[in-house]
Amino acid sequence: MTIGGGIALFVIGAILAFAIHLENAFIDLQLIGYILMGAGVIVTIIGLALLGRRRQTVTTERAAADPVTGESVRSRVTDADDPIAPR
Repeated sequence: MTIGGGIALFVIGAILAFAIHLENAFIDLQLIGYILMGAGVIVTIIGLALLGRRRQTVTTERAAADPVTGESVRSRVTDADDPIAPR
């Protein structure tokens, strides 16, 4: 679940907690609504934290000269959580 999933949980929980007024002997819809709202907030915070972590990248670039041929050799390494990033 991502940020959208957390928002959806929060909205469904708010509907159950504040909009639906059914009397049931075996289930408390208001309590379930509050639980879903809390879970939605937690999932949204986790999604935002993972989004911020995903954008951090570390790039190392090295340049050296080949002692035999004298050619310039450049090496670039990108370390990120993105599976498409060059290695």
